Amino acid sequence: MTFIETIGEGEATGATAELYDGDRERFGFLPNFTRAFSLRPEVYAIWLQLNGAIKARMDARRYELATLAAARRLRSSYCALAHGTVLADRFMDPEAVAAAIEDHRAADLDEVDVAVMDLADRVAADATSVGEADIDRLRSLGLSDADVCDVVLAAAARSFFSKTLDALGVEPDAKYGELDPALRDALTVGRPLAPGS
Repeated sequence: MTFIETIGEGEATGATAELYDGDRERFGFLPNFTRAFSLRPEVYAIWLQLNGAIKARMDARRYELATLAAARRLRSSYCALAHGTVLADRFMDPEAVAAAIEDHRAADLDEVDVAVMDLADRVAADATSVGEADIDRLRSLGLSDADVCDVVLAAAARSFFSKTLDALGVEPDAKYGELDPALRDALTVGRPLAPGS
């Protein structure tokens, strides 16, 4: 499940027990990524605050598209599966999500969505490659500077979370094995699902 020893559910105390209880309540089970932070629950608490602050003023669909683009570029199956599932459950049909992760420019997305995913992809790949023209493109499509900042923040934050999970060997949860096989396979862009998926 991970390359490091994590604290078991029955052994968790203090901040780690609170972390486990909070995520078990939020998700209905204890995700593998939560266990990965069991040795540093204070870092996870800060992550929740940071990510919550980014999402709070950002359009929810735009957040998921930016996050999906960053996860794809980072080859993070866990994050692609998680956020692709949200897109499929709340905003798009599964075929459209699969098309967006395969090639968002060829998928049936509007110009704003494509530009958002382009920027998030560039931030995740090489933030020094982002230029004024990338920002102007989004402005020309009606996004404010605050909207652009949100896209950059979502992609940059995803880099932290995805890289942490992959560097610690965290496997995507077995629940993603229940997804439609075509969507599951499209969203598995890096590390495979946990055994039994």
